[in-house]
Amino acid sequence: MGEDTEREGRRRGRAPDGAGAGLDRRHFLGTAAAVGATGLTAGLLAGCDASPDVSTGALPHPDASAGGVKAAAAAERARPGSPDWRIRSQGPPEAVEGYTDKVSVLPGEEFGLHVSTTAPGFRVSAYRVGWYDGAQARLVWRSGRVAGAHQQQSRMISSTRSIRADWQRTLGVRTEDWPAGAYLLRLDAENGHQRYVPLIVRSASASGATLLMHAPTTWQAYNAWGGYSLYRGQDGTYITRSLAVGFDRPYDRNGAEKFMVYERAAVVLAERLGIPLAYTTGLDIHLTPAVLHGATSAVSLGHDEYWTPEQRQHVTRARDTGTNLVFLGANTCFRRVRLEHGPSGAGRTVVCYKSAYPNDPHFADHHGLPTHDFRQPPAADPESTLTGVLYEGFPTDAPYVVHSADHWLFEGTGVKRGDSFKHLVGVEYDRVTPGAPTPAPLEILAHSPLVCDGRKSHSDSAYYTVPSGAGVFSTGTMRWVEGLMAGTRDSCRDHGMDARTRAFVTRTTENALRGFAAGPAAKARAAPKDNVQSVYAS
Repeated sequence: MGEDTEREGRRRGRAPDGAGAGLDRRHFLGTAAAVGATGLTAGLLAGCDASPDVSTGALPHPDASAGGVKAAAAAERARPGSPDWRIRSQGPPEAVEGYTDKVSVLPGEEFGLHVSTTAPGFRVSAYRVGWYDGAQARLVWRSGRVAGAHQQQSRMISSTRSIRADWQRTLGVRTEDWPAGAYLLRLDAENGHQRYVPLIVRSASASGATLLMHAPTTWQAYNAWGGYSLYRGQDGTYITRSLAVGFDRPYDRNGAEKFMVYERAAVVLAERLGIPLAYTTGLDIHLTPAVLHGATSAVSLGHDEYWTPEQRQHVTRARDTGTNLVFLGANTCFRRVRLEHGPSGAGRTVVCYKSAYPNDPHFADHHGLPTHDFRQPPAADPESTLTGVLYEGFPTDAPYVVHSADHWLFEGTGVKRGDSFKHLVGVEYDRVTPGAPTPAPLEILAHSPLVCDGRKSHSDSAYYTVPSGAGVFSTGTMRWVEGLMAGTRDSCRDHGMDARTRAFVTRTTENALRGFAAGPAAKARAAPKDNVQSVYAS
């Protein structure tokens, strides 16, 4: 690891991703020292060479009134699920993989699907994620057979070491009668292998609803398809990483790993509760922030690290006009990024130079904001002013320890001060940092001792309110969403968490979602007790 790379790691507070490194090369942040002053042709599903597409029964178009929307959502929740949504055989990467030309669409809009496969043909099945009486997804649409082809290898944009597939469009899909929600498009190849392609069918408005904010910029930052991500290059070193990554390529592994691990369980729970829901992405909040208007709450899911400054401004403004906020993960809003065009249109490229920001032409020549950690100068703006907590380090594995057992978020859990839940804190964590810019009063709800890279510290869950009445809850651990399915067959990685932990996380999350769905929390719930100094003095 070179000297410049080591310096970057110390300055940013986490070790760089060096040669051969995975996420386990991101180390302890200390005490947030820098908090101071990111050939194929096809028509609209006409690409099927034999069978027609299959609809699974469309709901009648609801009226646009609040009552009509609520009735349609209830009807959707009552529909039978499709337990066969899971991948059975992933196979090698070239077996089948694909990407969409849009991260999200409104219901009824068309998107293009770009697929490469070694099989002679494949089909596409669109599953909407939800509760569905425990099935956890419903088949909304299935294509007929589509002729397969193995598309060209990726190409690199040398100036930023960005990888693009630039595949030809295989088929177009209309989303008529697809309810808003989080979707897994499963590619079923005739060679027996399968992969997911994630898609969000977003809501035009979240007025009166809880808005789930999916994090495709973070999915893309970690996506190493083609050998490059924002963390490392093909040789495994930080210095050869991409400086920009694009959505015009498949996701690696099963095609939807970040969604499956850090988001899906929260979607299933929220759908089960029956509260009014709306769906969007951080990218869409950047582009069309009107979706936030009138939302009762906005929920950031389990790993939501990469934000544009515009996204952050819009979410902050929503908080300041009465929208409650929930941060179900850690490391949230840590990196400042810029969106640029890609082959498929606006917002298709995520730019984050990190320690190399002085080399970014937009920064150097046009005096734009640096694309690095929000908390770092120049233009330092620590995430704690929004989340109430600061990201501190990786990796850790520690019990979650309850502090304010009488807080309304813990109602019905039966916890007492000092009760703990093994392995719930990890693998990255946040803490309340005295002296960092945070809203006040702020109450620490859980204060969990840990060791990270040999150093003792704490992870904190926190709650605060603002004059608009909005409440803000941050869990302070990246394993919170994983805890919702701990110990079940649907747990991707439960880290040894047990059923007791699952019950605690589930009830606390239910309390947050239900409580915040009722409107600005400060108008109905007790004010936070400003206990930061007393907790950290002990």
